[in-house]
Amino acid sequence: MRMCKIKLVVSDIDGTLVKDSSPEIYPEMIEAIRALQKKGIRFGIASGRQYASIRNMFAEVADDIIYICENGAHVVYKGENLHIKEMDKNDTRELLQELRACGPEYDYVISTADGCYLETKKPEFEAFIRDFYRNKYALTKDFLELDIPSIKIAIYQKGTIRELGETVLIPRWEKRLKACMAGEEWVDFMHSDVDKGEALRFVQEHFGITAEETMVFGDNSNDVGLMEAAGESYAVENAREEVKEKAKYSCPPYQEKGVYQVLKKRFLEE
Repeated sequence: MRMCKIKLVVSDIDGTLVKDSSPEIYPEMIEAIRALQKKGIRFGIASGRQYASIRNMFAEVADDIIYICENGAHVVYKGENLHIKEMDKNDTRELLQELRACGPEYDYVISTADGCYLETKKPEFEAFIRDFYRNKYALTKDFLELDIPSIKIAIYQKGTIRELGETVLIPRWEKRLKACMAGEEWVDFMHSDVDKGEALRFVQEHFGITAEETMVFGDNSNDVGLMEAAGESYAVENAREEVKEKAKYSCPPYQEKGVYQVLKKRFLEE
């Protein structure tokens, strides 16, 4: 079967390209992005990370990447905000009050279109956000007093938060907000309309690219929308089962640079 000519490649980061929370991308991937761009193929990142974090990670090729940030709540290209989906202020207030009460073992990040805010007194968590995610951030005693619209709120527990996320937080909030696991250590909350797949469809329409001309890569439940919005979809071998079920193809895990292997074979060895 003849495959459609690909005009857009979009990949998740954590668990797909690299280990969760990694601050760097490997050099081969940077070279692959450059090669794609020379061939006229656009490259995008669809991640739960914020814009500044992704841009810092891909600094060498940052200017021409399409950024689907905050799980699709924020889309940026060439420094321009193409799309922002804000959370309802009442939802933000109620959710924050609940997360604050979860206990001292949990931390959380409130994202806006211009960076994120931490209500933490833990130097180690601040260092984690600064040095590993390399976020643009500020500390605040009470985000709600700032009266700034949020686009995503994420709660974190080192090691794993899956049990709390899948048995308590997601069931409690999924009828009001988009609530999903984002890796093993994070649960993300956004406006109910936010989804990586919907953001990808927005990007496709903006650039005049069809689903059949799009290739995507992912690993976690927040990547299912990507699989549904692309003609060629790959789940890395370490992906969650629900992602593998939606993906058309599989590729080696991030430890073996599986995304790079596919791109190299498909586009770089021609």
